[in-house]
Amino acid sequence: MKDLISTVIENREIAENINLIKLHLSEEVGTIHGGHFVNLSTGDNTQLLRRPLGVCKVDGQDVTLCYQIKGKGTKKLKEAKAGDTLKVLLPLGNYFDLSAYKNVAVIGGGVGVFPLIATVRENADKKFFSYIGFRNKNAVCLLEEFEKSEKLTVTTDDGSYGTKGNAVQAFLADEKNIKADVIIACGPPVMLRALKAELTARKIDTPCLVSLEERMGCGIGACLVCVCKTSDGKNARVCKDGPVFNINDVEL
Repeated sequence: MKDLISTVIENREIAENINLIKLHLSEEVGTIHGGHFVNLSTGDNTQLLRRPLGVCKVDGQDVTLCYQIKGKGTKKLKEAKAGDTLKVLLPLGNYFDLSAYKNVAVIGGGVGVFPLIATVRENADKKFFSYIGFRNKNAVCLLEEFEKSEKLTVTTDDGSYGTKGNAVQAFLADEKNIKADVIIACGPPVMLRALKAELTARKIDTPCLVSLEERMGCGIGACLVCVCKTSDGKNARVCKDGPVFNINDVEL
């Protein structure tokens, strides 16, 4: 983990209220995996808290992140231009470890799609079966990153692109056919809760790794803003103990 100055290479809109920002790091930080995240400054010195963003792509010292424009911080981040510098703390958290698996079901929803891209890119020796969901056609982006999947199913809530429905439904319709030996998922809490409920109800015992989305302060486990409940009644810090957990180990 290093706290660095990064230089903005590009910062552009890729979908409705979604931007892609590519940064060049001032020095090497070691291996960054899919599931890792960064804490990125917004470029506004009046905003002390950085924004936690999942890693989307890594090419040497270039790191690509994607973010949804929601509040003051991300609106300010949108203004960053090529050549601007931003402080970044990385890599943070744990990651999707697929070393023991071959056939991988990928379930992504909304901005949860982005951390899954890095995981797919770094595991070229695996077979992926991808189920990617968006709100509507205006939110669809970066599908080319999943085109090497053995199967790619795209859903939208309103049916304006791909299949009408959501990524969890699409996966469940295919589950018996693809014979995945692990499931990886990232998306809004409602999506992950639905996935856990369906896996339990259908008695699907395939290991499932999920990346949780939580509000964060420090990103290193000190402030306890991102605490979640574990299945044994204890607490876990999403930033330090996660963000990737076995779905059966956390309450959703």
